[in-house]
Amino acid sequence: MITLTELIEEFQDVDDKMERLEMVFELSEEVDFLETEHWNELTRVRGCQSEAHVVVSIENDLVKLKAGADSKLVQGLMGILTIALRGISPSEAMELTPDFASEMGVLNSLSPSRSNGFRNMFDKVMNEIQNKM
Repeated sequence: MITLTELIEEFQDVDDKMERLEMVFELSEEVDFLETEHWNELTRVRGCQSEAHVVVSIENDLVKLKAGADSKLVQGLMGILTIALRGISPSEAMELTPDFASEMGVLNSLSPSRSNGFRNMFDKVMNEIQNKM
């Protein structure tokens, strides 16, 4: 399993925006998919251009994320967030900032509305983690 640090380095090694977007598409496979029958107003990521939903749980003091979107690109962004949160405690998760996505160079490969959608997704997940602590 790839770590966030490895993912950041992998993205930093790629200069071509289209190649970075391809990498984001591939990361959609990292997501523990939230089936559409579980999508509702409580799971919705507001401010996302696509239909996007996330559910956060804490199991054995580790953050678990289930997510789904009607866009493979958004699902890939969820994959990045999944990797960032994989295997960490809620208190470790609360130390994360969305800066890692900028560091990867992935946000400047996206439209402003998609970048904003990632930030909204990140904020929703962090709020849910904080509420469950």
